Amino acid sequence: MLEYSVTARRMDAHGSEARAGEARLVLDTDLSGRPDAFNPAELFLASVAACILKGIERVTPLLGFALDGVDVRLHGQRQDAPPKMVSVTYEIIVDTGETNQRLELLHKNIRKYGTISNTVADAVNLTGTIRRR
Repeated sequence: MLEYSVTARRMDAHGSEARAGEARLVLDTDLSGRPDAFNPAELFLASVAACILKGIERVTPLLGFALDGVDVRLHGQRQDAPPKMVSVTYEIIVDTGETNQRLELLHKNIRKYGTISNTVADAVNLTGTIRRR
């Protein structure tokens, strides 16, 4: 089994930071918000995006799938009482000359082998599409 560790600490009333290895990430924990850092909901969506992108890096060599670039767009819906994310939708946009069948194969593999996306899919409604640019 793989294990992961992150530490986080409050810097002041306007923000916090998380660390993993040598990486440092500023967190928006200010009650008024701050535009230069990810708030917890945005960080959650970013982790799903990172999982999708890492999955693409993992499966494209195995599939022999050629691409020139990828964008991922995510949207999350949060309910207020009790506060929680209830759905996440995503759109994967791929710069590729591959066929639609191969594009769907890539999507199937991304969904099948994504650690974070599989975890999220067990907790909220996770749906998405893939298309070429």
